Amino acid sequence: MTRPVPNSRSDYVVFQTITTRWFDNDIYGHMNNAVHYQLFDTAVNGHLMSAGVLDLKSSPSVFLVVQNSCDYFGELAFPDLITAGVRVAHLGKSSVTYDIGLFRNDAVEAAAQGQFVHVNVDRETRQSVPIGDAARQVLSAMRMGA
Repeated sequence: MTRPVPNSRSDYVVFQTITTRWFDNDIYGHMNNAVHYQLFDTAVNGHLMSAGVLDLKSSPSVFLVVQNSCDYFGELAFPDLITAGVRVAHLGKSSVTYDIGLFRNDAVEAAAQGQFVHVNVDRETRQSVPIGDAARQVLSAMRMGA
C-alpha cells in the first residue's frame, strides 16, 4: 500500500479556524487521535451552519456521519491553532464525501487529513432523504474548481 502524501492548503476550498484545548492532549503530549475526528466534524458542520443550510435545532433534515478516515503526518497539540481545510470530493443524491486537512498554525502541509461521509436524513425518521437545493448549492461550491 502506498502511503498518501500530505495535501497543501491550496488543495482545499473552505477553511475553518479551530483552537485546541488543554484536554485535547493525551499522556504522550500530543493531540489524541480521536480529537482529529471531532475537528473534522466541527469544520464541516461549522461551515454548513455559517452558510445557513444547517440549523441544529430546527432543520427538517440533518447530516449523520456514516464513514470517516484519517492519515497522520505530523503532531498537533495544545496550544496549536488549527486551520481545517475542507472540500467536497463527491456529491450524491443524499450523501456527500468531504476531504479535510488539518493544518498546524501556519503550516502549508497538512499534519492530518481524511475523509468524512455524511448522509442527509430526516430528523425524525432517520431515513435518508435527498439533499435540498440550498444545501446542494453550498456543497457544490465546495468542490475544487467550482
